[in-house]
Amino acid sequence: MGMNKLSFIFGLMLIVTAAFGQDPLEIAKKKIQAGDFNGAKAELSKTIDAQPKNKLALDLRGQAKAGLNDFYGAIGDFTAALEIDSTFAEALNHRGEAKLDLEDDDAAILDFDKAIKFNPKFADAYTNRGLAKYNIEDLQGAYFDFSKALEIGPADADKYFNRGVAKAELGEFVSAIDDYTKAIEMDKTDGSLFNYRGVAHYNVGNLDQAIADYDQAIKLDAKDPLKFENRALAKSAKEDFKGALEDYNKAIELSTEEPETFNLRGVVKHNLQDYDGAIADYTKAIEIDETNPVYYDNRAMSRTEKEDFAGAIEDYSASIELYPSDPETFYQRALVKLAMNNQYDACLDFKRAEEMGSADAKAAIKKNCK
Repeated sequence: MGMNKLSFIFGLMLIVTAAFGQDPLEIAKKKIQAGDFNGAKAELSKTIDAQPKNKLALDLRGQAKAGLNDFYGAIGDFTAALEIDSTFAEALNHRGEAKLDLEDDDAAILDFDKAIKFNPKFADAYTNRGLAKYNIEDLQGAYFDFSKALEIGPADADKYFNRGVAKAELGEFVSAIDDYTKAIEMDKTDGSLFNYRGVAHYNVGNLDQAIADYDQAIKLDAKDPLKFENRALAKSAKEDFKGALEDYNKAIELSTEEPETFNLRGVVKHNLQDYDGAIADYTKAIEIDETNPVYYDNRAMSRTEKEDFAGAIEDYSASIELYPSDPETFYQRALVKLAMNNQYDACLDFKRAEEMGSADAKAAIKKNCK
């Protein structure tokens, strides 16, 4: 009987301790995990008022502030924690993250360097430093850090994805495909993984695999215009212009502000000999961005097909004004001038193109210019 009573009292004590002795830092951590950053901040401020030297509370409140996008406030808390313990790797990593959010990549890298120095097995700090290095276009450095994060582990889809992106940027598409594939094995629900692998397949000329990946990406996320645009590019490369046109239509339905999508749809319409449709699309692209010479070049080509030579000349001239060092534009403008029987001006343009190294212009001079 006595034993039972004793265990009952002991059990009661445990329950009472659990109710009264809940660690305020644990409560705050749970709030942060649940996204209740204001609640966590209020909880932690009480602790810090009572214990101003509590580095863990300062680090947690910094995380809560970062969750509220108060990055400067967060940096203040992380710095206060580091004044108490300069080797506090977590606070260094968190301060680096806040600096990353403020796009101060170089300062972030210094914090991640220190975090790694004090904790050489800190996978998150390697990942974060890799992201910062990627931002400043130190691609080899990013590749190294993402590999190191994978080596330390645990491996997850994000870590493989990060390294895949760095490899792709370095032109190592075959190896990038391997990393994207590993990421997909770990997370089959993320459409962007299929999209990125599709881009890598496209870059090595695996057009059918690229389209299959874009199909899957679109199935998982049909609201992203870029995925339709990517699939359209692959279909264009296979000369499936009708299929490409459908995808560009869908991309434009989802986003009407992207000049390049109108330009690319114009190219497809030109290939389908819908020159009026192409001209309308190039005109729209120019309305959104009048500084891109390619849009004028493309509209000039469609205008030439319609024998609107004056319009074509106007477009080539606008293109030359924006980018005077492309021999091809002078050469094309010369061809239009020839079509208008303006031989003298055509030969001037051929000459300019030849001076810039155009072999086509050289041959045209022999044939057309005295």
